[in-house]
Amino acid sequence: MADLPELEPVPEDWERALAVVAHPDDLEYGASGAIARWTAQGKHVAYLLASRGEAGIDTLPPEQAGPLREREQTASAAVVGVDVVEFLDHPDGMIEYGLPLRRDIAAAIRRHRPEVVITGNHHETFPGGFLNMADHRAVGRAAVDAVRDAANRWVFRDLDLEPWSGVRFVAVNASPHGGHAVDVTDTFDLGVASLREHKAYLAALSGDMARPEVFLRQAAEQAGARFGGRLAVGFEVLVM
Repeated sequence: MADLPELEPVPEDWERALAVVAHPDDLEYGASGAIARWTAQGKHVAYLLASRGEAGIDTLPPEQAGPLREREQTASAAVVGVDVVEFLDHPDGMIEYGLPLRRDIAAAIRRHRPEVVITGNHHETFPGGFLNMADHRAVGRAAVDAVRDAANRWVFRDLDLEPWSGVRFVAVNASPHGGHAVDVTDTFDLGVASLREHKAYLAALSGDMARPEVFLRQAAEQAGARFGGRLAVGFEVLVM
């Protein structure tokens, strides 16, 4: 890490955020420690999930997994101070980038009127070169584009919602191009606890992905090595 530049702090002079991701657990595998910090500061964060994660557990059919994962996500969000969790019905594992997805996210932005949009990595790979999956790429890219869609009154006119141009930046978690970070030293344990609420999902996994404290600590220490040695969550900040 010595040859990489130090990470800059994510701006925190805002009050409202909307987090947009593909599946239950996407926020918990990284961003929820930062969200816990922000809600503790009195900020309001709402969640929008493109799917219900119904295809995410190999041992459970979608009609059982979807409602279960929805409940686990709602419980997980509550751990970090989030009480607004909305689900769309795009098909887990087959989410497509396009106008329907952009429209749904733009509608949520117009309803919630956030200053910040939080989303997941929309690039081909994660830090370290690990391949990203199609749903993550589609939703992250659509979230970025929907910020401008939501601001343009002549786009998605059928929504009958006032345009919203108040989004200042998009914070992309787990990006290979991250240049910013959030100190989660004081809220790291809440982030771990929020991931542990995905009990059925974790039970079907193996390796470090099934060990919330281990997985999250490794990532937080890697980001923290470029952020003053504190436990940290990294973001790519896209200024709108």
